[in-house]
Amino acid sequence: MSDRKPSSGEEIYSLIQRLWPICRSITGPGVRETLNIIKQKIPELLIHEVPTGTACFDWVVPKEWSVRDAYILTPEGKKIADFQINNLHLVSYSIPIEMEVDLATLESHLHSLPDQPDAIPYVTSYYKPDWGFCLPHNVRARLKPGRYHVKIDSTLSDGYLTYGSVTLPGRERQEIFLSTYICHPSLANNELSGPCVTAQIAEWLQTIDRRYTYRIIFIPETIGAILYLSRHLEDLKKNVIAGYVITCVGDDRTWSFMPSRKGNTLSDAVARHVLQHIAPDFKEYSFLERGSDERQYCSPGVDLPVASIMRSKYATYPEYHTSFDNLDFVSPQGLEKSFIAYTRAIETIESNCTPHTRVLGEPMMSKRGLRATTGKFGSASSTVSMMNLLAYSDGRNSMIDIANIIGIPAWELSLIARKLQAENLLAMEGI
Repeated sequence: MSDRKPSSGEEIYSLIQRLWPICRSITGPGVRETLNIIKQKIPELLIHEVPTGTACFDWVVPKEWSVRDAYILTPEGKKIADFQINNLHLVSYSIPIEMEVDLATLESHLHSLPDQPDAIPYVTSYYKPDWGFCLPHNVRARLKPGRYHVKIDSTLSDGYLTYGSVTLPGRERQEIFLSTYICHPSLANNELSGPCVTAQIAEWLQTIDRRYTYRIIFIPETIGAILYLSRHLEDLKKNVIAGYVITCVGDDRTWSFMPSRKGNTLSDAVARHVLQHIAPDFKEYSFLERGSDERQYCSPGVDLPVASIMRSKYATYPEYHTSFDNLDFVSPQGLEKSFIAYTRAIETIESNCTPHTRVLGEPMMSKRGLRATTGKFGSASSTVSMMNLLAYSDGRNSMIDIANIIGIPAWELSLIARKLQAENLLAMEGI
């Protein structure tokens, strides 16, 4: 038996596998089950329940939805669109029904993708009472006229919207805000990669000396963000200096960046810096192409500094919102790289400051053991970054600015800065 510790990517993928079968929606037992499993990894996670009918800005917490079974029986008695086989078969928030319908009536409640005939689409009807089934188009195309038995064993009743939160205090009250969503059924990249990478980040954060406080939430998309903002907006606006929506971080195809609405926040600067060093061919999208909870966090009057570092951005890959966004689409390697990208971003924020030199002129590095004592061409190469850092440490440039100017990653520059700080050559207030 091997005693090798699993990599972060393997740990994240294992958690995805565990959460995969659960039918999640914006409310209901699947959300609670998901949060209770995540809480086993993050014991500090608090689980909150907000009653149906609670007002939150322009919205209201909806009725709670629960489903036990759903399927269609063909005229020949064959079961198709079976919820027990794949929870994507049922339109989320479908009302309970049991009836016989003809094919024409059934067709008005079916969803498929002609251009992806083997895929099951993901469809919702959260705020309009309706019912429906999703199935591969090649199955739908073979349906014959006749009477079909349709059964949806679900409930819509007063209940709760459930979400999770954890706060990890730092030396300072200023906060880094991380938000991810837990409201899709069995989708791997667009759903589970986000909360599972976030859970790994939360676990890692507890192993470091935190300068900042971390506020991390696991919410249903859109309604959960709106609800959370309605309860915490003033604190968020007062304390949050940077934040990210963590979603679509599981595949290994590409890298994407969604800026905040303003595009010039600390979150934006850090994300661009990290991606330029780990994936210089990343694609930056316009905020006009937004689609996740940055819509809420960056809305006028809220204006939080929230962006997203992603792999394949939502709504840009063919597997998106289909049964092909499955466990084969994400990988331990892709998840590991996303985890590293976000920890690099956090390290960059943690070490950011506006340094200034403590000496006039160029310091004598050799007497401090920071430079070779024999002067010849190339002998100073090991201290070039040190000297460049000192050259731009005039109290006007941030560490991120300097890292960009001299062309090295900020997390490497911070290690150099620590050496200079230890020799009393550099002042780094707050670090």
